[in-house]
This record gives sequence, C-alpha cells and structure tokens, in this order.
Amino acid sequence: MSELARVQGEFQEYLLRGTRAIEAEVVGSARVPLETRLGIYAGAYGSRLTDALAASYPALAALLGEEDFRILGAHYVRAHDSRYFSIRDYGGELEAFLGEQADYAEVPLLAELARWEWTLCAVFDAADAAPLSAAALTRVAPADWARLRFTWHPSVRRLALRWNVPQLWRALLENAARPELVVVAEPIEWLLWRQDLRSCFRSLESGEAALLDAASAGGSFGELCELLAALHGTERAPGEAAALLAGWVGAGLIVAAAAA
Repeated sequence: MSELARVQGEFQEYLLRGTRAIEAEVVGSARVPLETRLGIYAGAYGSRLTDALAASYPALAALLGEEDFRILGAHYVRAHDSRYFSIRDYGGELEAFLGEQADYAEVPLLAELARWEWTLCAVFDAADAAPLSAAALTRVAPADWARLRFTWHPSVRRLALRWNVPQLWRALLENAARPELVVVAEPIEWLLWRQDLRSCFRSLESGEAALLDAASAGGSFGELCELLAALHGTERAPGEAAALLAGWVGAGLIVAAAAA
C-alpha cells in the first residue's frame, strides 16, 4: 500500500467510524486546532449525506421537522456508509432502518412513508421508453391476441400500503391540511409510473392488481382473460379486458406487445 493510499484510508475511517489514526498526519495550530480541522470535514460529510436524504424524502423531513430529521440522518449515516458513485442512490435502506430502530419502529407510518418516497424516486429516475400506441394494437392479428405478452415501461412499480401515505405525502409537500391518519386491515394496492416527466400514481382494485402482477410476470393476454372470467364471469371478461388494456396503453404503461 502506498503512503498516499494509507493516509486516504485513515481519513476515510475517521469520516466513517471516527477512528483517530489520521490525527498523526494532521497539524493543528493555536488558531485552528487539530480537532477543529478534522471536524470540518467530518461534519460536512455527514451533513451532505443528510441533505441527500432530505432530497429523497422531503415529506418525511417535513413530517419530522428539521431538527428531528437531522437526528435521524445522523443516526442513519453512522449505520450506513455511502457506497455509490452517485449520491442520488444513497438512502435506499432508510425504510428498513426505520423499521428496526426502536424509537422509529413504534410509528410504522414512518417506514411506510419512506418506502413510498423511495419508490417515487425510482419511478422518476427509471430509464425512458417510448410507450406503445393504441394504433399498434390494431395491427395485431386476431389469431395472435391470446398469445400476446406485454413489456412494461421501466418506471412501473407496485406497492401495497396500510396507511393513507399518498394523501399524507401530498399534503406535506403542498403544505396543506394533513388528512386524518388511517390504517386499514387489508393493504391498499397502488400503481406508480412516469408519463413523460411526470410521476403518476393511483390506487388499484384487487382484481386489476392481480392482473397487473400476472402480466408483469409474463402472463399472456389469454391468461389475463381467463383470470377476468374467474373474477367477473365469461360474459363480462372480454369487455373488462378491453377496458383495462386501453387504460394501460393510454397511461403509457406498456411499451411493447408481441405474440410468444
């Protein structure tokens, strides 16, 4: 190991874990003591990572307030090193952290809000892809429809939430009146995606949620129709299938369809 690499390693260990070996390489003065010089970098490192967390979790930061969110950020930074080339990727373990730490686990809403906000980040940052047009579906041969399988936009995500987190999230970001917090026995299914540069989301009925999951797992259009027949009967199934597919295409959820 080179001398430079050794010093860099000791400095990194000081920033991450507070080890003191680097103190032998730093010269202090009466005006700026050694502790002050090192503290500038240590404070800046943690503060920058906490700022990154606040950028990814703005509603959580608003809910906790600046001081409490800074405390949360400091605890999280001590437990989680930044291992990413982009600081934008830092913070993905915050939901689990909130669920494991006693002070925060007592309020499960916090972890669910964190999951919601991190998923929205993933939706916004996902790769782009041209959506399938309704006109393209008109060119599918009738014999191919049952074998048709869909490719979904890279931004599409699914969540199941027990709390009314989306409504709380919107109120916090818009500085509006906060809704009464509600927790339900059966999770509510949510669909999230990006259309152009706008992140979108909506709740799902259990039937549509099951169909989306089946289609995302590679189920064919014929298999989706069979699921709909089981849910609504054979007479309603074709109309329901057509309406769902039209909605998915219109929202830009599907980027390709091919018989396989």
